[in-house]
Amino acid sequence: MQPGNIIRIIHDPPLDGPSNMARDEALMTLVGEGMSQATLRLYQWDQPTISLGYFQPFAEYEALPARLGALPAVRRLTGGGAILHDQELTYSLALPVNDPLVNGSANKLYELMHEAVIRSFREMGIEANPCGTSDDSTPTRGPFFCFARRHCFDVIVCGDKIVGSAQRRTRQAILQHGSIVTADEFDVQSASQRNPLPDDAIEKLQTLVPSHAGHTLSRPLLSGSWEAHENSRIEELRDKYRGQEWMRRA
Repeated sequence: MQPGNIIRIIHDPPLDGPSNMARDEALMTLVGEGMSQATLRLYQWDQPTISLGYFQPFAEYEALPARLGALPAVRRLTGGGAILHDQELTYSLALPVNDPLVNGSANKLYELMHEAVIRSFREMGIEANPCGTSDDSTPTRGPFFCFARRHCFDVIVCGDKIVGSAQRRTRQAILQHGSIVTADEFDVQSASQRNPLPDDAIEKLQTLVPSHAGHTLSRPLLSGSWEAHENSRIEELRDKYRGQEWMRRA
């Protein structure tokens, strides 16, 4: 087996918004530069945090009701609607743009990763399926929150969206990350209100998603850790995601 066929898997502890987004961008750029191998990262958030899509105006966050507007926010490098990250498992997958898994159509990655999540739900006894239809939302237009939007590749439980993903593509790499919502105390992700997952869902998904992703991606996944040059790049990027210039860019 050639090393290039292996996808490294990293399990991170819960982190703040700037740290999580800096890690995702570092993966994308370093994989694209050939300095890091293809990586699947699983992570959580250390406090409820709103991530804005790349194109969303900051003024829309400022206009949120007081309870939501008081939450910390970070801007993603991917498009789409805002996500309230709270009780969820988040994943990111970074691959070279010429990887056969992309195969000329980056949409295939949505299908493959969401199929892994669907299989994980079903192993937990929860019937999940692809949405199959899309609304008229675009990266620049649609409801403020991602989970009020619909894309044909979204994962649905009892008709409600419970998983959504977004991508960023460069000439060298592709990053896809997505949220698997297990519960919601803020009433902006309705699926987790009407179809609550078991209390140990996140713990189970930490194991099940990589296992099924190995099958859907047809690649071996091996546990790994951050390397020194990756940590250096993350530190360089963290200030960007903490700064107001990036946060208020739109």
